[in-house]
Amino acid sequence: MATSAFARKRRQLTIPYVIGALVLYTALFIAPSAYSVYASLTDWNGIDSPRWVGLRNYVTLWSDPVFQRSILNTATITLGVGVTLFVLSFVVILVIRELRFARFVRGALFLPHLVSTIVLAIFWGALFRYDGLVNGLLDVLGVGPVTWMGPDSAFALVLLGLVWIHLGYYVTILLAGVDAIPAHFYEAAFLDGAGPWQRFRHVTLPLAWDVVGVAAILWTISSVKIFEFILAFSGGQGALPHVNQWNTALFVYGKTLGGTAAAFTFGYAAAGAVVTLAFVAVLVIVVRRLMRRESIQF
Repeated sequence: MATSAFARKRRQLTIPYVIGALVLYTALFIAPSAYSVYASLTDWNGIDSPRWVGLRNYVTLWSDPVFQRSILNTATITLGVGVTLFVLSFVVILVIRELRFARFVRGALFLPHLVSTIVLAIFWGALFRYDGLVNGLLDVLGVGPVTWMGPDSAFALVLLGLVWIHLGYYVTILLAGVDAIPAHFYEAAFLDGAGPWQRFRHVTLPLAWDVVGVAAILWTISSVKIFEFILAFSGGQGALPHVNQWNTALFVYGKTLGGTAAAFTFGYAAAGAVVTLAFVAVLVIVVRRLMRRESIQF
C-alpha cells in the first residue's frame, strides 16, 4: 500500500525526536543510575578514585540499625501516610461536594501544596517546638508544656505534617475523577434506596478506580523522595535530624554531605540509594497489581 507524503514525513521526523529524547534520558537518568550501582560496590569518598569492595556495603547495610530505621520510616510514610491521605481525601470529597462553597474549601486545602515545603516545615516547627504556639495554647488552658519534638515523638509530627501538606493535592486529583462520573448513576442508586456509603462503595469508588490507581502510583513514587520537610522541621543550624526521623533520602544525605561533620561515604550511600530504588520498584509493582481491575466504560 502506498503511503502518503505526510506519513513519510512524519516517520522521518519521529526518528530524530526519539533519538534525541533517548540520548537525554540516557545521559540524565540511565547513566547516573548505572554509576550509582557501580559506586555502591566501591569504597568512595567522592574525591579519590573509587576502590572496589564488592558487596561489602550491602552487607553492612543489612545490619545497620540506622538504615533499618530509615527503611521502616520510609515504608511508614508510603503506606501509613498514603492510606490516611486517600481515606481522608474521599471523606473530604464526600463532604465538600454537598457544600455551596466547595471551591473555596478545595482552594484552602490545596494552598499548602503551593507554598514552599521549607516554609511549611518552619511553620510546623514553630507550632510544635517547646516554646511554640501549641504549648502556648496549652499553657493558657492550664496544661503543662509537652515536648512534641523529642527524638521519639517528632516523627509522628512529620507524618501529620505530610498529611496536611498533601491532602489538598490528592483531593483535587480524586475529585476530578469523581466529578467525571455522570449524575444519573447517583440518581439511579438513590432511587434504589442506596445510602451515602452504598453510593460511595458501588458507584464512586468503582467508577473512579482508574484515577485512584494513578494517584496511588504518584504517591508511592513521590513519598520516597520526601526530604526537605523532614530536614527543615527536625534539623537545625546545619545539623541533621535525629536518626529516628530519617527516611532513606535523609540516610543518603547523612552519609554523604549532610550534617556539620559530613561523612563522605558516597559508596555506602549509593548502596542505600540502590536498595531504595529496588524498594520503590517493588512497591510500584505491588500497587499496580493490587489496583489492576478491568476498566469500566461510562
